[in-house]
Amino acid sequence: MMRPFALSIALALTAGIAVAQQPNPGGSNLTGQQAPQGQQARRLPPARGPETALALEAAQAAIATCTSNGYHTAASVVDSAGVLKVLLAADGTRKGAVEASTKKAVTANALKASTSSVLEKMKTDTALVAKVSADPTLFVRAGGIPLLAGSDVIGAIGVGGAPGGEKDEACAKAAVEKVQARLK
Repeated sequence: MMRPFALSIALALTAGIAVAQQPNPGGSNLTGQQAPQGQQARRLPPARGPETALALEAAQAAIATCTSNGYHTAASVVDSAGVLKVLLAADGTRKGAVEASTKKAVTANALKASTSSVLEKMKTDTALVAKVSADPTLFVRAGGIPLLAGSDVIGAIGVGGAPGGEKDEACAKAAVEKVQARLK
């Protein structure tokens, strides 16, 4: 007797899940009201960022600079929304270096400053220390640099894996210098 009842409950739950995943017809919101005209298909504009070819060129330049100094590094480039556009790792790069490169890029983009300058500013700015401590996505270690188009931050590059953040940052700076004039 219990088995058919359990089967009925399972089928009812499954049907409810399937219905809940159906597209929202006519653009009605959760309250059942229709969305105002023109908002049904509204989407946010894409984030601004370096073109993929430039992002790739920057990452390659960073890795080439570090490799020429004997470092196995990774380079990550994010757009203005912090979305990863390019991630490259030299042969022999450690997993932690790959993760650090992305975190540094995300941090430089979010704080709109090089991670080394944020690190320096944290020595005297308790509000900044609190902000960074409260946000687990921020990773303040030297090696992340924002990408600028004029005065607008359109993304960032992060490098990880060299022995010391200042070496990571030198490779990131070399990459930015290579592509800076072509960023829009």
